[in-house]
Amino acid sequence: MSARALAGLLTTTGILHFVTPGPFDGIVPRALPGSPRAWTLVSGAAELVVAAAVAHPRSRRAGALAAAGLFAAVFPANVQMAVDWRDASPGRRAIAYGRLPLQVPLVIWALRVSRNAR
Repeated sequence: MSARALAGLLTTTGILHFVTPGPFDGIVPRALPGSPRAWTLVSGAAELVVAAAVAHPRSRRAGALAAAGLFAAVFPANVQMAVDWRDASPGRRAIAYGRLPLQVPLVIWALRVSRNAR
């Protein structure tokens, strides 16, 4: 997978944090201080900054490493979603549980982009 695709994914999800923040608010771990909306907006902004860094060849290596860190940092939100949706319909549970292992290939992808940066 390419750096361009990684930047595109991060840009898309970053924008979604601002356009439709509600679903993201709902998975912010309750143990975090402050409002879920603040965490949603900060994480969306972080995704946009990291996307810009990945997109630019001069900052790609650092940006991709930041992307790997960001993918790891949002894992607790996926855990929160899985916990909250454990009694949901089978389809919703599949989505929630499916997100958990998805973080691994995202981190690996970001690390590969970092290694391949010029």
